[in-house]
Amino acid sequence: MKKVFKIVGLALLGLVVIGTFVFLYKKSRPIEKIYQIETVTQGTIEKKTVATGKVEPRNEILIKPQMSGIISEVYKEAGDRVVAGDIIAKIQVVPDMVNLSGAESRVARAQLAAEQSRINYERDRKLYENLVISKEEFEKVQLQYKNDQEELQAATDNLNLVKTGMTKSTQKSSNTLVRATVSGTILDIPVKVGNSVIQTNNFNDGTTVASIANLNDMLFVGKIDETEVGKLSTGMPMEITIGAIQDKKISAVLEYVSPKATEESGAILFEMKAKMEMPKDVFIRAGYSANADIVLERKADVLMIPETCIEFSNDSSFVYVVKNENPQEFDRKYVSVGLSDGINIEIIDGLELDEKVRGNEIIEKKK
Repeated sequence: MKKVFKIVGLALLGLVVIGTFVFLYKKSRPIEKIYQIETVTQGTIEKKTVATGKVEPRNEILIKPQMSGIISEVYKEAGDRVVAGDIIAKIQVVPDMVNLSGAESRVARAQLAAEQSRINYERDRKLYENLVISKEEFEKVQLQYKNDQEELQAATDNLNLVKTGMTKSTQKSSNTLVRATVSGTILDIPVKVGNSVIQTNNFNDGTTVASIANLNDMLFVGKIDETEVGKLSTGMPMEITIGAIQDKKISAVLEYVSPKATEESGAILFEMKAKMEMPKDVFIRAGYSANADIVLERKADVLMIPETCIEFSNDSSFVYVVKNENPQEFDRKYVSVGLSDGINIEIIDGLELDEKVRGNEIIEKKK
């Protein structure tokens, strides 16, 4: 009986030892890596860059008064559409006291002269009718009377101009009425009733009463890094994405690249402008932030694979061509590559269409 127990014990011990060796053997085996299989395809590769900027009208016109004074009325507000000649605001003139005093004195003198010439005219007219004086003498008095009347009218108009900025004959075209000089949409009216404004002159730009622009002619204005500016040329297409309208792509064409750089936070940047093709179903506001996707280089109908399939060594590039899929076996092969968009890369030489190569590792499996 003891002999039987001994044999059973030895057998169990042997099984434990064998199991331990099997377990340790499996643990010591290298982990087999499984890779995704990618296929060589044919398609288009575009190398792009992104420029940040904003949407601006091509021409923003600042409307300034031709006369200094105080805003007495504002007839329009931001967002209103106007045509050239529309009245935007009205100015109440604050007369200069020296000019006002001089204008009043001129009117007083003109009134006295006009009254005296009227008396002379009435007297000489009767004398002429009674043939007491000659026609020549009467015509001289008559001419003086007309001249004095005209001087009185001119003095009165000048006084009204100093007081109110207008005369009876110029009420409709008075400089106290601030008018739109172009047709478009009012972007801003920075003044309110009661604000003082200064006219435009040789010494002062004047106060801006309104800004007007054509919102159907908009530009993307952005900046691009010096490392990529050399790849830009006028006429290049691009797509604009507006921050406030994420689901809408707007086509644009590059019109301008600045010949001079600016430095911002240590980076050398160049200004660029692109004409936007305005969509009819979306209202684009001036000042929207936007990004421009610019196609720097494009190749169509080329062989390509995911760039993660490429292994770079010094100046050479390699792929692992599928030799067997189950179990996976690969052959390392040199390839010549071209344009890359950061996701796919062009294969110039070394692979054929529909050929399969090793991709990313997808799982880990123990045997």
